[in-house]
Amino acid sequence: MKTIIAAGLSYKTAPVEVREQMAVAPSKLRCFGCRLRVEAGLSEVVILSTCNRVEIYGVADRAAGPAEALFQWINRAGLDLRPHLYFHKGADAVRHLFSVAAGLDSMVLGETEITGQVKQAYQAACEAKLTGSVLNRVFQKALQTAKEVRTRTQIGRGATSVGSAAVELAEKIFGTDLASQTIMIIGAGKMGEACVRHLAKKGNRTVLVSNRSYERAELLAAEIGGRAIRLDDCFGAMTDADIVVSSTGCPGTVLHREQIEAVMKTRRNRRLILIDIAVPRDIEPEVQSVNGVHLYNIDDLETLVRENVRHRERELEQCRAILERQTAEVMAKLAPRPTPSHDPHPTSQPAWAYLVPAACG
Repeated sequence: MKTIIAAGLSYKTAPVEVREQMAVAPSKLRCFGCRLRVEAGLSEVVILSTCNRVEIYGVADRAAGPAEALFQWINRAGLDLRPHLYFHKGADAVRHLFSVAAGLDSMVLGETEITGQVKQAYQAACEAKLTGSVLNRVFQKALQTAKEVRTRTQIGRGATSVGSAAVELAEKIFGTDLASQTIMIIGAGKMGEACVRHLAKKGNRTVLVSNRSYERAELLAAEIGGRAIRLDDCFGAMTDADIVVSSTGCPGTVLHREQIEAVMKTRRNRRLILIDIAVPRDIEPEVQSVNGVHLYNIDDLETLVRENVRHRERELEQCRAILERQTAEVMAKLAPRPTPSHDPHPTSQPAWAYLVPAACG
């Protein structure tokens, strides 16, 4: 019997050290999706990989699970993932996806960035022909649900992405003096872009943007009146920075202890704040031991985020009501249709019977 499943790990269940080893690069999504479809018995597959979670959504042709059985096909490091994984079936899997897409399962409650990431994961699976009628309907409904949650509740008001949380952390460190600090952004991708735009809202104008593509760095720096820095020159420019936010998307660390030690000598040990919001991490953890350096990673943002959660929790009841209604609606549409039969006691089940809500595994 077939069933809709969702298996994964997230910031709630796994530390950054585990998540960074399980992260799936966009270029690998098709490969791993095909492997799951062939080896794990999933007729449809979508893999969602972000800084805070790695999740497999699928339609199983045969009994699927436990979660580690699915993750073995993408667990390149051979980690023991059993303490970190969760597994949902049927309506519970659909409800979980809707909650993720709406930002209700995010580190920053109500953040909007995850909706785009869910959409991109779904589009990547579609382009690789890994989805069918079931996941197409479910993911399209998930994106509609996320939109309804944002338009009908206040859950997104003031909600921030990880990028803006990094800026908020810097603001807590420097207080009202943040606008006068020199801030360097390493990596001009979506995270770096979010940081730059939030800094602009805070009034910062002394922003240095360093990126592998210098043209991209120039475009992003121009938005805020900042200055582009070639990646090879970033350590020299770091002498003048007060805060460095790094999110390059590289597969390994790009800032190492010996490099930062050399930078601190030119700064005469003036305090340097390093905020690493990349997964896998950009900054070697040993950098924390360098005198005058304060290093924060993506997990360190969780404490800060909790302060914002309290202001949004009162919206959760209305949000969950929307999720329940939309989950029931999509499951009803996918449920088996009664067909005329002269046999009052049919022995076979309809082809769509697997879409009836199942218990959480």
